[in-house]
Amino acid sequence: MVALAYTVAFEGVEARIVEVQCAISPGMPNFSLVGLPDKAVSEARERVRAALSSMAIALPSKRITVNLSPADLPKEGSHFDLPIALAVLAALEIIPQDAVASTVALGELSLDGRLIPVIGALPAAMAAAEQGRSLLCPKACGAEAAWVGATQVLAANSLDEVVRHFTGQTSLTAAEAGEVVTAPVARDMRDVKGQERAKRGLEIAAAGRHHMLMVGSPGSGKSMLAARLPGILPPLSAIEALETSMIHSLAGLLSEGGISRSRPFREPHHTASMAAIVGGGKGAKPGEVSLAHNGVLFMDEFPEFPRAVLETLRQPIETGDIVVARANAHIRYPCRFLLVAAANPCKCGHMTDPARACARVPICGEDYLGRISGPLMDRFDLRVEVPPVAYTDLDLPASGDTSATVAARVLAARNIQRVRFAHQPNMRVNADAEGAALEEIATPDTESRDLLARVAERFGLSARGYHRVLRVARTIADLDGSAAVRRPHVAEAVSYRLAVGSKS
Repeated sequence: MVALAYTVAFEGVEARIVEVQCAISPGMPNFSLVGLPDKAVSEARERVRAALSSMAIALPSKRITVNLSPADLPKEGSHFDLPIALAVLAALEIIPQDAVASTVALGELSLDGRLIPVIGALPAAMAAAEQGRSLLCPKACGAEAAWVGATQVLAANSLDEVVRHFTGQTSLTAAEAGEVVTAPVARDMRDVKGQERAKRGLEIAAAGRHHMLMVGSPGSGKSMLAARLPGILPPLSAIEALETSMIHSLAGLLSEGGISRSRPFREPHHTASMAAIVGGGKGAKPGEVSLAHNGVLFMDEFPEFPRAVLETLRQPIETGDIVVARANAHIRYPCRFLLVAAANPCKCGHMTDPARACARVPICGEDYLGRISGPLMDRFDLRVEVPPVAYTDLDLPASGDTSATVAARVLAARNIQRVRFAHQPNMRVNADAEGAALEEIATPDTESRDLLARVAERFGLSARGYHRVLRVARTIADLDGSAAVRRPHVAEAVSYRLAVGSKS
């Protein structure tokens, strides 16, 4: 007779159900594990044997075969320990087979039988709910998995507690969802002296999720401005929080089961590899573009990133997802992020200051920003020059609106877009609008259309650039509370489009 237990294998953010089959038959004593396990899964035999021995349960002198089905699906990770142990215990008739078969389990076993937390509890709970089964996991993963709410989540400290639960001695209580993580107080926009145009650009970017490039000399405040962007972004909706948390669960970034309503803010160093940015490595893990899903990806010193890394951003910016294709994996991750890039105007950074510029001006600036290809530059909706601030201005009183005031305007604009795209499943903000939907929401009046036509002809706007100007104009109109896109809205959108670079 074959005893069954169930667990999951991860393919991106998807968790696929894996059937753990255990058969005990006469023959030479052996414990074999088949079904395309990796090294960590193969070592589960020794961990399971030691954990059972710590409970005074000895494996019989027979042939024990455990198969992980489907056999052609790669199995990776230590979370297979617990389901393998349950399948063996069910085959030995120590625990009821029907109770084990109605549960999806995951967890790593220590040699003394303790359950060690693993990654991926949240997507595993989703898969269990779809199968109509409960989820059994380590105690430390229970608060995270309980956020799904559509299935019962049982969390245990040790294998002994699991056995006592299945044999009816001591029942495990259902886990409760962890606390919503409250982000620390954000840096305030009023801390930045001057730079009113850049602040306005950040507000527009936040309202419509428009990608933004800031170019300015060292110390002009580019990083300081970007660091204040999370303070004006609206909180994640329930659906967005779950989407983002599933990715962070796979990456092991959720702490104490808490799910945050704050939008992620990722800022990789310019030495980051392609696998770190777009995903890959062992198991094709999510990269920074996916970890920034529904949030912000800030790339400082943008031209210093390797050219190949920068070019990989072009497709996910357009599609909102990334396919990590490797010889042994083909994984799709969502990555709808707001890209904010910062760059110096040239290698020395002082091209605009005649007293400090190098002898290669202006060629050095053209060469430096030329590292950003035309197709990639074309994808920046907002391009802002950030001039240096005189030290005498640092003593001036704070100016401009606070982050709370700006955040209120951004939230109002996002609410307008939420209603606008309520029946568009693939659109949430103006940056997602395309085709007929874009024509419907961002058709300018005759005067504005004439202005945009002249700009397109004069500066050679691409079709993509033309549509991106319309999207930005629609966002500016939303911030203005206007139902129609008018000439001032288009004019401001055009001014941001042509501020930096000539590749439109």
